[in-house]
Amino acid sequence: MTLAELDAVYHQPFFELLKQARAAHEAHWPAGEGEAVQLCTLLSIKTGGCSEDCSYCAQSAHYSTGVEKETLMAPADVLAAAERARENGSTRFCMGAAWRGVQAGTPKFAQVLEIVRGVGALGMEVCVTLGQLGDREASALKEAGVTAYNHNLDTSPEFYPEIVSTHTFQDRLDTIGAVQRAGMALCCGGILGLGESVRDRLRLLEVLSNFDPPPESVPINCLMPMPGTPLAENPPVDALDLARLVATTRLALPRARVRLSAGRTRLSREAQALCFFAGANSIFYGDRLLTAANPEASADLALLRALDLRPAAGVGVGAV
Repeated sequence: MTLAELDAVYHQPFFELLKQARAAHEAHWPAGEGEAVQLCTLLSIKTGGCSEDCSYCAQSAHYSTGVEKETLMAPADVLAAAERARENGSTRFCMGAAWRGVQAGTPKFAQVLEIVRGVGALGMEVCVTLGQLGDREASALKEAGVTAYNHNLDTSPEFYPEIVSTHTFQDRLDTIGAVQRAGMALCCGGILGLGESVRDRLRLLEVLSNFDPPPESVPINCLMPMPGTPLAENPPVDALDLARLVATTRLALPRARVRLSAGRTRLSREAQALCFFAGANSIFYGDRLLTAANPEASADLALLRALDLRPAAGVGVGAV
């Protein structure tokens, strides 16, 4: 979709927009899929000390946030966490590492590949977010069993330099190109509440909707202001603005999993229900997202029951 088309969709009367988004959701997720919400667990396998200066991130070495630099987790510890996630109902296990990127032939990349193979053997979808990579690294990850690679664009190309200076928007696009050439599904979304405009949010959607193939999943994060970061005092995202963007995303990317990601601890049950109605059909599940808090698993399951929704069944590694 073009920016003009997205602008027209987004600025419709609120209930008309939600009605259209709900119709698109039901048309593209039929036969019970519409009531299923994918539960994904996110684990930080290497925390803190990142060389990048993303101004929202507590793991950046550029800021004093109290997050200590840690080494890459041992494969056995990651697999134990994945097994717990599977037992608790997660069908996708996502692993994030705080560094600029990975390089084939290094010990840490070999360890990541070992971890990926182990998680894949559990029958879960495997998603990783490891920063920048090239064709060689992407191919190795695909061969090891990675289902999807997460590489968020965060915001519009125009606003991106206001948020990060140590890499460019084009760097992000280059990694996405390598991911797609390797045949991995793309998990790619953004963050609301960075100080961006509505136009920036729609420009992000314009970029996402024009990927070929389009993203398999689109995480929509609301900023969790982290003490010590430049955005620590940013105000919370308005829940109706979030629902409006979720609805627009559902219309722009009707077959993508639209994932409510960071920031759900600042949303009421009613606000989350509105987002599910607007087309969200995936959440991060578990009480922690990298360094940010997340609703307790029991609270999420209770909310799904109250809304007559259910956790999605596992679809198998390699499914899109």
